[in-house]
Amino acid sequence: MSNRKRSYVEYHEDGSITEAQISTADALFENARAVVVPVRAAAAGDAAVDEPAADVAPAPATAEQVAAPAQADVLSIDTATGKAAAPELSSERVKDIFSTISKKYERFNAVSSFGAYKIWLADVVAKTPATAESEILDIAGGTGDVTFAIARAKHPRHIQCTDLVNEMLDVARAHYAKGASDGVPVDFEVVDAQEIPYADATYDIVTVAYGIRNMPKREQAISEMYRVLKPGGTLVCLDFSTPGNPVWNGMYNFYLKHMIPFWGGAITGDKSGFVYLSKSIKAFPDQRKLARMFEDAGFVDVTWKNHTGGIAAVHVAHKPR
Repeated sequence: MSNRKRSYVEYHEDGSITEAQISTADALFENARAVVVPVRAAAAGDAAVDEPAADVAPAPATAEQVAAPAQADVLSIDTATGKAAAPELSSERVKDIFSTISKKYERFNAVSSFGAYKIWLADVVAKTPATAESEILDIAGGTGDVTFAIARAKHPRHIQCTDLVNEMLDVARAHYAKGASDGVPVDFEVVDAQEIPYADATYDIVTVAYGIRNMPKREQAISEMYRVLKPGGTLVCLDFSTPGNPVWNGMYNFYLKHMIPFWGGAITGDKSGFVYLSKSIKAFPDQRKLARMFEDAGFVDVTWKNHTGGIAAVHVAHKPR
C-alpha cells in the first residue's frame, strides 16, 4: 500500500470497514449536507433534505397513486425506460455491459459513490438477521460484496451467491479463493432471478443489491424470491432510489446524467454502459412503489431506510410464518 492519504472510507485487506469509519462517514456527510443543502434549498424555496433516522413503513397511497395503472399490469419492461418491452432487450443488454466491466466494477463503485456504497452495504449486513444456522441466497451477487460482507460479519451456515453474468461471478470466485468469506462455505451459480432454480422454502434469507432494477420481469423476480424463502424468512434489498428533497434530487439527477457516464468511461472504458446505468436508476420505482411491489408479492412488514438523502435505500420485507 502506498503512503498516499486515502479516503475516509478505506478498504482493509479483507475489504471491510470499521464501525468508526462508518460513523465518521455518516458524520461527514451529515455535516456537509447541513451546510450545503439548506443554502441551496433556501435559494430555491424548498425544504432541506430530511432523511429518516429509522426504518419507516409505507404511507397510505394517495388518490393519484390509486388511480394510476398498477405496474403489475406490465409483464416485462425495458429497464432503461420503464416502458413495456420484450425481456430479452434488457437481459441481453445487462449481460453485455457487466461481462465487459466486471473486472473494474468494484473500482467504479468506490470512486463514483465516493465510498458511500460501503456505508450502504454495512446497513444491509446490519439488517440481515443471520445466525450460524442460516441458509442465505444472494441474488445478483455480482463480485460478491454482499456475500462476503455477511459471511465475515454473521458467519452463516452457507451462502449461495448467484448472478446473471458469469464474468461477475468469476471475480467473486477469485475473492473466495483468497479467503474473502472467512471460512463460510459459498457456492456460485449463474442464475436468472426471474426463474430461480431452487426449491420452495429453501432459504432463511434472500439478499439482493442493485439487482431488481436490472430485471425486466420484476414482479416475477420478487415472487420467485418469496417462493424460495422459508416461512418467516427475510428479504433484504439495497438499490438506488429517489431523494425526497427536490433540490437534492435535482443535484443527484445532474450527477447521474453527466458524472456517472464520465466515471464509467474513465474507469472501465465503457461510457455507454453507464449511460444505461443512469437511465435505469431514473426509471426505477421510488421507495414507496418498491415497497408496494414487495407487498403485492405477499411480503409483510415492509420497511425501508434511506441513505445519503434517499440516493439509496435498504428495504426489508418478511414472508409470513
